Amino acid sequence: MVRHFKMQIFGDRQPGYDGKRNMYTAHPLPIGRDRVDMEVTLPGEGKDQTFKVSIQWVSVVSLQLLLEALAGHLNEVPEDSVQALDVITRHLPSMRYTPVGRSFFSPPEGYYHPLGGGREVWFGFHQSVRPAMWNMMLNIDVSATAFYRAQPIIEFMCEVLDIQNINEQTKPLTDSQRVKFTKEIRGLKVEVTHCGQMKRKYRVCNVTRRPASHQTFPLQLENGQAMECTVAQYFKQKYSLQLKYPHLPCLQVGQEQKHTYLPLEVCNIVAGQRCIKKLTDNQTSTMIKATARSAPDRQEEISRLVKSNSMVGGPDPYLKEFGIVVHNEMTELTGRVLPAPMLQYGGRNKTVATPNQGVWDMRGKQFYAGIEIKVWAVACFAPQKQCREDLLKSFTDQLRKISKDAGMPIQGQPCFCKYAQGADSVEPMFKHLKLTYVGLQLIVVILPGKTPVYGMEKRL
Repeated sequence: MVRHFKMQIFGDRQPGYDGKRNMYTAHPLPIGRDRVDMEVTLPGEGKDQTFKVSIQWVSVVSLQLLLEALAGHLNEVPEDSVQALDVITRHLPSMRYTPVGRSFFSPPEGYYHPLGGGREVWFGFHQSVRPAMWNMMLNIDVSATAFYRAQPIIEFMCEVLDIQNINEQTKPLTDSQRVKFTKEIRGLKVEVTHCGQMKRKYRVCNVTRRPASHQTFPLQLENGQAMECTVAQYFKQKYSLQLKYPHLPCLQVGQEQKHTYLPLEVCNIVAGQRCIKKLTDNQTSTMIKATARSAPDRQEEISRLVKSNSMVGGPDPYLKEFGIVVHNEMTELTGRVLPAPMLQYGGRNKTVATPNQGVWDMRGKQFYAGIEIKVWAVACFAPQKQCREDLLKSFTDQLRKISKDAGMPIQGQPCFCKYAQGADSVEPMFKHLKLTYVGLQLIVVILPGKTPVYGMEKRL
């Protein structure tokens, strides 16, 4: 809009826009206080879209009031001034990157952290302007979130359904496979690959029950009549495209009542789509490992972000327009390192220890005041072949010995020691244990690895 109406309204001004209803300029626009209506045409999904835009003067944001508040002459910081500065500093990043809330993300370059299920880690940064003692601060921190990987839908489906080789999937999807795939793909944007350079985009609303070789739709003929045609037949006649996977379902896109079907093999996931669905336990664990970094590494990354985004002495035209200057170094504060607290162990010697780098050694030591556990249970979710009864018995004996040595004795045999299956049995089992065994103090859960059971137990 600014480029289109440069001559009539904006001239050389570089306004800041919050992506919603507010636009800020450093100097008044030549429209007075009257409302001005404009039309702007933008490329849309499949065809261009025309928008009607109205702009009107609302008020003057005074930075003088902000300066007085920072100097302590006013009781409250004017929020409209802080908001204006925040919008201006975020304007250029919002055009360069993919905004998510108050953070900005960019596609992976030089790294790849797959999460499985067609998802991957994108790194970015959080940014906001905050008032502080005597001046304003630009708060920046690194962040990460999950995005859907831009890839062919066939590959996406294989990741979701854990299909190792698509050529081995010679039969139509089962109902359970289709339901799982639909749950993941519904709501995502896809782009087609069979129309040359014109990669039209659509939003998925469903996955068909029938494969492309059997999924029909009413095809409008030149004489005005309609005939039933399968998706596979249509693509062969219209685009001379013989489908490789006619036994796989189609994506239904756009509005459901319009019956627009696309074979999986002519669709790609559109880049830059954030994953708003809940991550699995495995994906969450992978995300944590991928984003963990030391404080010095974090500081270096933040400094690199500031410089690469032209915030420091760079060509950010919006900061320059409003006379905003960002210092090239982080703010330094005087701090102090508190000494580590002394630890008092129990037992006969009552040993005292000082932790080193947040670590202390419990070997050969006892808790200062251990609790005696008399009522306890064991629930084993590992299959019996993997964790035999004799191994289970050996484990409980070792646990009792180690707990006694540590000054927290576990007395007797468990009141309950059984095998269990699946996440669905976790909540009923825990309820049964709490109701049946009065004074239950400890439940030991044995898992075969990373399973959905882990998440259920954490919530309970």
